[in-house]
Amino acid sequence: MKKVMLVFGTRPEAIKMAPLVHRLAAEPESFDVQVCVTAQHRQMLDQVLKIFEITPHIDLNVMKPGQDLFDVTANVLLGMRGVFNQQKPDVVLVHGDTTTTLATAMAGFYAGVPMGHVEAGLRTHDVYAPFPEEFNRQVASKVARWHFAPTELSRSNLVAERVPNGAITVTGNTVIDALHWVLGRIEADGARAQGLAQQLSAMLTFAWQHERFVLITGHRRENFGDGFLQICEALRELAQRFADVRFVYPVHLNPNVQQPVRALLGALPNVHLIEPLDYEPFVYLLKHCYLVLTDSGGIQEEAPSLGKPVLVMRQVTERPEAVQAGTVELVGADRLRIVAGVARLLQDDEHHRKMARAHNPYGDGKACERIADVLRSA
Repeated sequence: MKKVMLVFGTRPEAIKMAPLVHRLAAEPESFDVQVCVTAQHRQMLDQVLKIFEITPHIDLNVMKPGQDLFDVTANVLLGMRGVFNQQKPDVVLVHGDTTTTLATAMAGFYAGVPMGHVEAGLRTHDVYAPFPEEFNRQVASKVARWHFAPTELSRSNLVAERVPNGAITVTGNTVIDALHWVLGRIEADGARAQGLAQQLSAMLTFAWQHERFVLITGHRRENFGDGFLQICEALRELAQRFADVRFVYPVHLNPNVQQPVRALLGALPNVHLIEPLDYEPFVYLLKHCYLVLTDSGGIQEEAPSLGKPVLVMRQVTERPEAVQAGTVELVGADRLRIVAGVARLLQDDEHHRKMARAHNPYGDGKACERIADVLRSA
């Protein structure tokens, strides 16, 4: 039996690692599963743990007011030193590109613990875009023994960096497993679906299950400042131009997001600024939207699974597969490009249908099964 420790600290990591926790725990004869959270993001992490019914075995609880990347990296690195010394796992699994991933990968390397990197091989090839995520994932790749790549392009990126082909498994993305898990539970439970609908209806003063609306998420550090001003000016122009369309924006709690969003959009009657949503109601809202406007990463994978066109407010993406497939279009944090992209999707039904029907390149919801297969025979 292998002692497998999964380490994560943020909401996106938790969403993508949760189905893997459940999949490995379903084989107690093969895996002794431990969950260690750093709580890099405390409140948002706890929401996901509750939704996926996961109780961590170890909680470093590193989140404190006013921390910067130096603090978080150092605190996770020192915390994981103690965890590895005490628990002595056979395998540690990290996800993606967070500061938790970077520091845990370094700690595992120092402690001699073999590491598996879930969602390996995403690249923009610019360590400053996105910052610090591109640096984090490249460093994690340097020390990983197993690379669980979501797509063939991710595998190719790793091969180009001289990662041995035998160390790479193309699995699909575990976020599709998570999406299927959550939607399957909602669809199987009428009371749960009704409760989610009531929760969303209390926030949204329109018939969101029937009217067209654009779902917006925006919070990336590289868009702070002028980028968010351009995003908000674009949304204001679109809301005034398309008065019959609703714009729903769960606003991130960061003051760099809150200030421009509320100042520029707060008075518009068809713009609905709501509190950040837990994953389950967010997925339910995503299922009902007409299109997505985002600067996020995971939603570029989730939305195409539900047939939703995605406009990405970034200059580059480490997920170019969806751009190539036609489900995603890059518009940058650029007022003119955002307005043009959203307007076209709202006015051109055939263009919308084409993006909505494009093939989703991120997998079939069996990524966790493939990862378990590799670890079982490792």
